Amino acid sequence: MPHNTPLTLLGGITAEEFLRDYWQKKPLLIRQAMPDFVSPIEGDELAGLALEDEVESRIVLEHGETPWQLLHGPFTEDTFAKLPPSHWTLLVQAVDQFVPDAADYWKEFDFLPRWRSDDLMISYAVEGGGVGPHYDNYDVFLLQAEGRREWKVGQMCDSDSPLQDHPDMRILAELNTTESWILEPGDMLYLPPRLAHWGTALDNCMTWSFGYRAPSTTDALLGYTDFVARFLTDEQRYNDAGMSPITNPNEIRAEELQRLRALINEQLSDDQTLLTWLGQFVTEAKYPDFIQGHDITEHELLDQLQQGSLLIKHPSARFAWSLLESNGLQEIVLFSCGNSRIFNEPLVELIKLICDSDSLHVDNLQPWLNNEEATLLLCELIKQGSLECIND
Repeated sequence: MPHNTPLTLLGGITAEEFLRDYWQKKPLLIRQAMPDFVSPIEGDELAGLALEDEVESRIVLEHGETPWQLLHGPFTEDTFAKLPPSHWTLLVQAVDQFVPDAADYWKEFDFLPRWRSDDLMISYAVEGGGVGPHYDNYDVFLLQAEGRREWKVGQMCDSDSPLQDHPDMRILAELNTTESWILEPGDMLYLPPRLAHWGTALDNCMTWSFGYRAPSTTDALLGYTDFVARFLTDEQRYNDAGMSPITNPNEIRAEELQRLRALINEQLSDDQTLLTWLGQFVTEAKYPDFIQGHDITEHELLDQLQQGSLLIKHPSARFAWSLLESNGLQEIVLFSCGNSRIFNEPLVELIKLICDSDSLHVDNLQPWLNNEEATLLLCELIKQGSLECIND
């Protein structure tokens, strides 16, 4: 979709305007961002997910055994039976990995890099329910799915912002409210990182949180330097051949600092190495234990495709691609589940198809079914667990 097309999701402004004026800068309230929205999952079903061992879930009780008591799942039916009539919230992480119809809503945000997306958290709250005033270090779109919730926003925060004395939660000591809104089903609120906010349910309500997490500087520095260090030998060291005579043996001189800086810059300035680390880092599965591949031969794959089978991305798998230029020829690097591999120009469109399509089948794969490298790649992705082969 062209960037200059007004989007209902953004309240009638274009993606270009949103990114210029709001993204990571200030909040945006969008009335009826998703008109006539009907949640594919109900509150009881969300509670059902919270009973499962593999699902990450929490309950926050404002007036529990302690103020803002935090409980961690998995829960039991008895847990919900004993909850008070008001002032509690259930939060379930990564619902998009368990409810395919919910995952489909990420397509509404395709004007943003998919690799920046984290997960879809859904909260269900009864009257008065919330998690207290807080801030996040990521961008979030808060879609009101059911009921009504009041949102208050306030000051920009950082690690020095005063917090309440709480062992488990980062609750702000105060919220200096600058604006407040009541959201109804279909309304959405975008919040940039570090903006203080507080949502309170006015009645039984459900809120979807589409989170966009960026690597922290710490993650980038530690992760990338560790990645680069894997390829260095012990013989690669600081070199001071040709240094000038010293006058004080205990001094670290500027020229020595510059030598060390040059050594570090030489190892960290390669764009392709940085791309490889970034692609692998952002496609690591949030729940890798969920991904279980299985062996399949090229013959078996082709036979199943001819019989109508589909290849779909595993809900926990992450994909990305990037184009490269090598000796005037175009190449493409595919990232999936923390792995990467470079392919030549004939497979560029196939890689894009794998990453961008909801499903792969005999029709859209037809141009590559006689290409051995292509069919081997599909088999590798199935063995990795990134792709699943299912009967239509």
